[in-house]
Amino acid sequence: MSANEDTVRRGYEAFGQGDMDTLRSIMTPDVVQSVPGKSQVSGDHKGIDNVLGYYAKLFELTGGTLKADLQSVTDDGPDKVLAVHKLTAQRGGKSYDETEKLHFTLSGGKVSRLDEEHPDLAKFEDFFS
Repeated sequence: MSANEDTVRRGYEAFGQGDMDTLRSIMTPDVVQSVPGKSQVSGDHKGIDNVLGYYAKLFELTGGTLKADLQSVTDDGPDKVLAVHKLTAQRGGKSYDETEKLHFTLSGGKVSRLDEEHPDLAKFEDFFS
C-alpha cells in the first residue's frame, strides 16, 4: 500500500468516527471538495474549514445516519488516489444507498482536492434537496 493510499484510508476511518482533528491533519489548508449537482450541499467547498463544515452539514441533514463504507483504495496516477465506498443515509423518510467514487489529489502527502462521483446524480440531488 502506498503512503497516499494509507492517507486516504486514515481519512475514511476518521470520517467514520467524526474525528475532525485527524481529517484536519491530513488535508492542506486550501483543500477543495467538489460536489456535483444542484442540491443544497453541491458546489466547491474551498478551504479546510468549509470542507469540514460540509461534513458537519451531511451529518446534520441525515441525523448522524450517514456512513461511508470503504470498498477499495487504489493509486490512480502520481499523487492521485481513487476510493470506492458505499454511502448510506436516512433523511426525511428517504433512504440513500449507493456505491460512489471519490477522486483524491494529494500534495506533499496531504489531501488537496476531493472530487465526488455519484452514479445516479439525480438520486443524490433528490436525497439532499
